[in-house]
Amino acid sequence: MKTLRDIGEDALIDRLTALVPRDQNPAAGPGDDCAVVDRDPQSPTLQLLKTDALVESVHFLPSTPARAVGWKAVARVISDFAAMGGHPEYFLVTLALAPETAVAWAEDLYRGIGDCLKACGGLLAGGETSSVPTGSAAVISIAATGTVRREQLVLRSTGKPGDTLMVTGRLGGSLDGKHLDFTPRLEQVRWLVANYKPTAMMDLSDGLAKDLPRMAKASNCGFIIDEAALPLNPGSTPAQALRDGEDFEMLFAIDAARVPGLLAAWPASFPELALTRIGELVCADEGMSLAGGWDHFAVERQ
Repeated sequence: MKTLRDIGEDALIDRLTALVPRDQNPAAGPGDDCAVVDRDPQSPTLQLLKTDALVESVHFLPSTPARAVGWKAVARVISDFAAMGGHPEYFLVTLALAPETAVAWAEDLYRGIGDCLKACGGLLAGGETSSVPTGSAAVISIAATGTVRREQLVLRSTGKPGDTLMVTGRLGGSLDGKHLDFTPRLEQVRWLVANYKPTAMMDLSDGLAKDLPRMAKASNCGFIIDEAALPLNPGSTPAQALRDGEDFEMLFAIDAARVPGLLAAWPASFPELALTRIGELVCADEGMSLAGGWDHFAVERQ
């Protein structure tokens, strides 16, 4: 009998989504950072849909301050909206907590949720609460809507051979705390799609070694990267930059001819945030492979 560990997260998603009715003409279906729904062909905007969950002892430790957990729960979703070139709107929060959970913990969780909504935009629209058995892990699930202008939508699947691969910020070391207080790159992507629109983009949640092959495969491309060029967080190694995950930086492909102008203009707008050329997309039967990164059903983090 095959188990989830045997097939992994990506194969599981492919199997499950094949079992249910789906939009036959989606703007973007399962497999991208957000679902994209075109409800009105005459509208200048498209609808973004996203859901995500934090599980105690998987995404945060029992000792993690609840306010930091709340920030992370919402920031992860907003990062996915940014990866599509979009903006957040309305949020639903579902809490599944053990009855012995302190009220103060739940209140601090919502303070963190509020901190992120105030900083990045978006409004709480509702939610749900449920109990879990005593001793079970807490679960915080976020569902949200967003919007993106048609001409600014960026998918994972529209890169092409010859495009340059770039990444914002620095990578590695998420386990040292970065995964709890990162800032979604909404502002940077807003500028990017207006001035130097990428051909493909996604946020780095499972590690470059896991996410870059996903983006390349979606675009029917291979890839080459220069590990020596990877921008590292202080104290991190190239291996950690590839495999740690939860960097929540933007990985994107862009027409190579536009790179000099982008690199010249970026520092004036975002002097505190690195932007680094790390490689290129190539033809699907060329390039290199990467191993590691986070898979929810693997035995351990690779």
